[in-house]
Amino acid sequence: MTVRALLFDLDGTMLDTDPIHEAVFRDLLAPRGIAVDRAFYMEAIHGRLNVDFFAEYLPDEPDPQGLSERKEAEFRDRLPRPYPAAPGAARLIREAAARGTPMAVVTNAMRLNAEAMLEAIGLADAFATIVVGEECARAKPHPAPYLAACDALRVAPGDAVAFEDSPSGLASAAAAGCRVVGVRSALTDAALRAAGAHLTIRDFEDPGLDQLLERTPT
Repeated sequence: MTVRALLFDLDGTMLDTDPIHEAVFRDLLAPRGIAVDRAFYMEAIHGRLNVDFFAEYLPDEPDPQGLSERKEAEFRDRLPRPYPAAPGAARLIREAAARGTPMAVVTNAMRLNAEAMLEAIGLADAFATIVVGEECARAKPHPAPYLAACDALRVAPGDAVAFEDSPSGLASAAAAGCRVVGVRSALTDAALRAAGAHLTIRDFEDPGLDQLLERTPT
């Protein structure tokens, strides 16, 4: 295929933030009687909008949006700066920018978080287009965020490659019609493919990307 655009999820894809999110949720939910361990985080929280999780597990919460904002503010406070990007991510993005390949971030994180993460990994200047799920008609796993990104970049979804790590993100990109690459930061090859990935990679240094993106191996 001809790759005309690159679309990137953030959390767990461009940087490994799951341990930070898990710890914040653990501290936030313990007083509310919900114990968060790795298995619960991956099963119930990973890749979802906070308000969707709260609606299911805290249906009596009087201010779910306020609780979500409190949680994300705590995440930003705990996010180290600088923070390492996923191996190979910066190289891929800088090379794509040099070639003039359109790129966008497509995330279920709130905009303040997206900007904080990009700043932390030193790529704040790399993306003119940031699509935020809660600002779309529907968030991931609905295809709306990826369709919005393709529309903003003026490319057909079938000409775009999307990088994702969560079932909701993979489903969103696949439903939009993108070519989907699953990043094995938390899930196995089988789990990522079952959720919609056409290809999976260890990280952005994985040689499997070279043929897809028609680049010279290092």
